[in-house]
Amino acid sequence: MRWNFVKRVSTVASVGAVALLAISASVRAETQLVMSSWLPAKHPIVVNAMKPWAREISKVTEGRVKVRVLAKPVGPPPAHFDLAADGVADITYGLHSFTKDDRFFRSRIGQFSFIGDDAVAGSKAFWSVYAGELDAQAEHKGVKLVGLFVHGPGVLHNNVRKLEQVSDISGLKIRTPGGYIADLMGDLGATTLFMSSGEVYEKLSRGVIDGVTFTYEALTAFKLTEHLKYSMRVPGGIYNTTWFVVVNEAKWNEISADDRAAIEAISGEAFAERVGKAWNDADTKAIEKIKDAGIEIYDAPAPILEAIEASAAKHEAAWVKVVDEQGMDGAAALKAMRTQAGVAR
Repeated sequence: MRWNFVKRVSTVASVGAVALLAISASVRAETQLVMSSWLPAKHPIVVNAMKPWAREISKVTEGRVKVRVLAKPVGPPPAHFDLAADGVADITYGLHSFTKDDRFFRSRIGQFSFIGDDAVAGSKAFWSVYAGELDAQAEHKGVKLVGLFVHGPGVLHNNVRKLEQVSDISGLKIRTPGGYIADLMGDLGATTLFMSSGEVYEKLSRGVIDGVTFTYEALTAFKLTEHLKYSMRVPGGIYNTTWFVVVNEAKWNEISADDRAAIEAISGEAFAERVGKAWNDADTKAIEKIKDAGIEIYDAPAPILEAIEASAAKHEAAWVKVVDEQGMDGAAALKAMRTQAGVAR
């Protein structure tokens, strides 16, 4: 009988141990998030923003949430918002203008001319205003919006001529990322072609396009310096691009409330500052390489600057009208965006 009693106690203890192990494993269980990354692996935004942020997620959640950044994307750049919304990838990033429909209409606030020369201030302002009074989350259905940012000032680069008059732009075949800058360049007389960043080298080197709207950094990141001669800039940028970082909504909801809060604390404004600094540092380094390559960087002459201002005013007014119809104050939002980005207009 004593043996049977000991055996029963041993069995109960074993069952209890198994249960404790199961509970412990449940507590330690990891949520694995897969990020599809389409920029080159050595791109400064990947190296100095996306991957450090991914590593910090593991740190702030004490290993309960981990992010694996894929070496290759699971789809083309323009598809990346839908890849997250549909659950093909857990986390994605991309440009709002790559999505051709108007679902991100209010994001254009960060794409206009004269938004700012500092990517940190611009990105923080974009997060503050678009995610705030313009309710960016409502335009990002099916995902949790965790990051918004802009790059450094957009510049017009070409290999045909130095632009002195608006007529010099007429007929130039210029790559744009879509959105506002495509409309602006069309107003100035250029023939615009939409393509993602990775397609530009081939099209430029083969003469399919004459130039590109890009940051300084992009010229070195995508090895374009040998195929360009002139870079025209304006204070605050000829344009900008707006970017999102999103998590599939269902996957986000699997994460505990405490861990979601921890992730949000290093995202949003904090991520805007991180990625903005990465852009600024990359632009600073790129400008020296651009000059060394013999590309002339110059300020837009007065006639072209005036034409940009006139076109910008037209597109801003149209944007404000639609935003006002949506029950928001577009003019106030645009003013706040520029004020926070440090642009006086």
